[in-house]
Amino acid sequence: MIDSNSIKKIILKFGADLCGFAPIERFKEAPQGFHPCDIYRSCKSVIVFAIKMPTTSLFASSCIPYTHIQNLVIQEVDQLTLKLTRRIEKMGIGCVPIPSDDPYEHWEPERSYGRAILSLKHAAYLAGLGTLGKNTLLLNDQYGNMVQLGAILVNVNLNGDPTANYNLCDDNCQICLENCPKKALNGITVDQKLCRELSTFKTEKGYILRKCNLCRKLCPSAFGINKNKLERLS
Repeated sequence: MIDSNSIKKIILKFGADLCGFAPIERFKEAPQGFHPCDIYRSCKSVIVFAIKMPTTSLFASSCIPYTHIQNLVIQEVDQLTLKLTRRIEKMGIGCVPIPSDDPYEHWEPERSYGRAILSLKHAAYLAGLGTLGKNTLLLNDQYGNMVQLGAILVNVNLNGDPTANYNLCDDNCQICLENCPKKALNGITVDQKLCRELSTFKTEKGYILRKCNLCRKLCPSAFGINKNKLERLS
């Protein structure tokens, strides 16, 4: 019998700030071709975890610090995924790591639309790590939207965590929709072609910069329920 609590303790000890488990039965609404079992047919549970992103970079007048921090945290999550995969496999559990960001195969050039092999934010919701906001970001009660997600598919049954019972996105709030400079948000999804013009801006030298983070920064729940400490950093 697999001890779910022991696995969770390992994940948190290795550096994750959040961790949750989602049984495969919760993914019945996943699009065809993007279900966990389409990636790993023996998958019975999805482990989802997150590392908190440093916050003050949001208030820098240059987009360079935020770009740098996000790139580093993505690498940190991927390194954690690798470390955890090795550790869990030693326990005799089959597991398949999911990248925190790139790469992915699905690409529609006419819409500049890409889709990861697994939607980490939806997996995080199903694993109890938060809810989805109108800005399409995961919202966690402790860390708001300042988290980077990772996941591992495993071939054992783990006790599922309850889904979040809070709502951090007010029904009447329109801040992210009204302030998006490209009008890429509609409250349900994001127009990637419009968003990419600033979120993945390419300089003449070839650097990729994340020039816009307003949907993250301006969200009233950006830093979780208790944001007083963060207000002193701006």
